[in-house]
Amino acid sequence: MPREYQFPYELRHLVYFLEVARQLHFRKAAEALAVAQPALSRQIAQLEAVVGAELFVRSRRRVELTPAGRAFAKRIEPVLRSLAAAGREVQALTRGEEGHVRVAFTGLAMATVLPGILREFSRRFPGIRLELNESPSTAQLVALQAGELGCGFLHPGSTPTPGIRTRLLLRERNGILLPAGHPLAKKEKSPLKLQQLADTPFVLFPRSHNPSFYDRVLSACANAGLTPRIAEEIWPRANGIGLVRAGLGATFITPSEAKNLPGDVVFRPLAGPAPESSLVIGWRQPPAPEPALAAFLAVASETVATLA
Repeated sequence: MPREYQFPYELRHLVYFLEVARQLHFRKAAEALAVAQPALSRQIAQLEAVVGAELFVRSRRRVELTPAGRAFAKRIEPVLRSLAAAGREVQALTRGEEGHVRVAFTGLAMATVLPGILREFSRRFPGIRLELNESPSTAQLVALQAGELGCGFLHPGSTPTPGIRTRLLLRERNGILLPAGHPLAKKEKSPLKLQQLADTPFVLFPRSHNPSFYDRVLSACANAGLTPRIAEEIWPRANGIGLVRAGLGATFITPSEAKNLPGDVVFRPLAGPAPESSLVIGWRQPPAPEPALAAFLAVASETVATLA
């Protein structure tokens, strides 16, 4: 044990001392501690010998703290309180009632399943702090492998990532989001074909952020005989939607993501080839998740199941 953590007295000496200091009565203190009074007196005498000072003035009628005793009590009481709190905190962490989880997400997650998960988790586990950060799927996978994230809401690649376990939350075909003034936005419920968008510029995200979905977009366009004209590559997702609202192009979006968008954009489903979006929650394994993370993963699965 390091020298700074070596003590000349035991924890029970401090507990006994504080109880006598509170009661200022050896018999009452002994009863509260469930020990014999002579044994309590011996423990206090041992503590005084180690400390090298009288801590109590004893008489037949009363017990009082000496100045040294008052100073000692002032120092010891917060220490014991902190030790008791540490024990409670460890128990709460073990039960998954307290802790800290770092969570990353994409725009699709925040626009669909994540708000409901956060709301339910906050209700059930108010003692666990969540640190939220929007991040591209590729960056999330790197952070998960490095142990820098508890979990991430991300779009999976075409092949599994070693050491990362995932659980599917959402899978949908994409439609097209258009500015409200676009000629193809007039018949909102009629499906479009990608060929109809030959003259429309597209707003996408950089391929490096989600290569698998980017390639699915190009593949769908190729199958439809369309070579997309990409006007902007921008991230995060909300910025891309903002460019559509500004009339700078169209973008691919899922029906769930399009539900709560403002009236200056229009969602149109696609007939024929269309890229599919998948959203998973991913975490590092092994080892098994810590209790706080395990609680979050459970709430995520339960909440999405109720929304299905």
